[in-house]
Amino acid sequence: MKNKIFVEFQDEIEITDELSSLQKNTQNFVQKILQKQNLQNKEISILFCNNSFIQNLNKCYRNIDLPTDVLSFENEGTYEDEQTSEVFALMGDIAISLEFVKENAKNFNTTQNEELKRLLIHGILHLTGMDHGDEHIDIATPPKCEMLILQEEILQQFSNENIL
Repeated sequence: MKNKIFVEFQDEIEITDELSSLQKNTQNFVQKILQKQNLQNKEISILFCNNSFIQNLNKCYRNIDLPTDVLSFENEGTYEDEQTSEVFALMGDIAISLEFVKENAKNFNTTQNEELKRLLIHGILHLTGMDHGDEHIDIATPPKCEMLILQEEILQQFSNENIL
């Protein structure tokens, strides 16, 4: 069975030609990542937002009054789909700042497409309970913790996927 992936945009995000296919491409990409991780009958919600919005989330939930690139909010629980009677597990929500995607791509000398895939994978791994402690990704230096190593391995496996 497939997973349920919901992708939304913050109201202030203007849907340009560049972003018009982002919703469907993100759903397809996340579906592939979940299948690769043998995760089935899961539900994830993804919100694309701006720096101001994610800064408010970061302040509210982490007590850090700064914007960040990605936040993950684990969820627990299950529900039965009324149409199919299948049971789905709520994994949680991921918020990604599209402004930060552009900044990271420039700072890390990579494409926005690669950076967005990295952040989606990062968020999904957090929703599976993984954590990287104080280590953060530095593309120039190989990661040391299990989560960031796995993140980069998955990213490499999907290097030909285009979201943006």
